[in-house]
Amino acid sequence: MPWTKKKYPNAMKNLPSKVRNKAIEIANAILKTGNLDEGATIATAISKAKETIANLGKKKKK
Repeated sequence: MPWTKKKYPNAMKNLPSKVRNKAIEIANAILKTGNLDEGATIATAISKAKETIANLGKKKKK
């Protein structure tokens, strides 16, 4: 089940919108591969989204 900006897992509800939107994008991509179950997909997507957004901030400051 693909997630959207309006329908996403509860685990993503308290994330900042930039991180949540990136996590949704990543989670949907992972789900397409079918390699992880839903719980692992959510956890991986949140972790990667936080990392990606943090790295974007570092690149802009340079």
